[in-house]
Amino acid sequence: MSISRGEFKGSARRHITVPMSLAFTHLGTGSRGNATLVESGDAKILIDQGFSGKQLEKRLARMEIRPDEIDAIVLTHHHGDHGGGAGISQRRWDIPIFCNDRTASALNLDLRGVQLFESLEALEFADDLALLPVPVPHSGADNVAFIASHRGERGAVITDLGSWTDELVNHVSGCQHISIEANYDHSRLWNGPYPNTLKDRISSRGGHLSNDQTGQFLSKVVDKNTRSLVLTHLSEKNNAPHLAESTVLYHVDDLFEGDIRVSLQDGPEFTHHIGQTESERISREGITLRGWAPERGGNGGGVVARVGS
Repeated sequence: MSISRGEFKGSARRHITVPMSLAFTHLGTGSRGNATLVESGDAKILIDQGFSGKQLEKRLARMEIRPDEIDAIVLTHHHGDHGGGAGISQRRWDIPIFCNDRTASALNLDLRGVQLFESLEALEFADDLALLPVPVPHSGADNVAFIASHRGERGAVITDLGSWTDELVNHVSGCQHISIEANYDHSRLWNGPYPNTLKDRISSRGGHLSNDQTGQFLSKVVDKNTRSLVLTHLSEKNNAPHLAESTVLYHVDDLFEGDIRVSLQDGPEFTHHIGQTESERISREGITLRGWAPERGGNGGGVVARVGS
C-alpha cells in the first residue's frame, strides 16, 4: 500500500530546517492521550491520535506545525487514548486514516477517508518512508506496533502490550530508535488501590508491560546500533520516571550506549533524529532549540537526547 510523493502536503515548519533523517516526537503518552509524530523530511505521519482536536492543535503548534500539514494518521488500535481523536481529525482537517478493519469499525470512522491494512503489510507513505504494522497482544483490540524505515534508518513505536512475540523481537532487532511502553512498577501496582480484577487485567498477557518486562524485552533487541530509547505510557498512579528508567537500565546497561528518556503526558518536549548529532528540545513557548543535549539520564522525562553520536 502506498501514497505517491506528489500527494504529500509537505510544507516545512517556520524557522526550522526539516530533518532529512527519520525523526520521532511524542506529543504526549499516557492514559489521557497518545500521539507520536514521525517525520522523514517529505512526510509527517502521526502514529495514533488520542487527543481532542484542540489538544492536537496546541501540541503541534509548539513545533510550528498545523494539523492540516499532517499527511496521514496510522492507528495502533481503537482504544480511546490512542484512536479517540481520529474521527475529529478526519472531519476537521481531512487527514487520511490508516488502520485495520477492527479499529475502523470500533471507532465508527468514515471509511471514505480510511485505508485499511493487514498486519505485516508495509505502508509506503513516500518513496523513502514506510511503516510496517506488527501484531502485538492486547486484550479487546487488534493492536499493532509500527516499524518505521527510511533510507536504511529504522525506528520502532510499541505500545499497549502485556507480552511479546518472537516475531516482534525479530522486527525490532536492529532498530536505531525504540519507543516502548513501560506502564507500571510491579510493586506499586500490586500494593496500590486498584481492585484485584483490574490488577490482573493490567498485568496479564494482553495488558501492559511492567518496567521489568520492558527491560527484559529490550535486552533481547538492543545492540551497539541502538542509539536512543524512549519509555512511554507510564501510569501516573503505578509508576514514576526514575523507576522506569533505572529498572530498564538494569537490564540493558551492558548492551546500550545511547540515550534513554521518558515521555510523559504533557508533550511534546523532545525530538530524536536518527543519524544526526544535532538534536532538539521543544520549549513550552514552542521554540525549538537545536544542539542542546544533557548528559544521559539527566532528567526522568522531558529532555532531549543526543542521537547519532
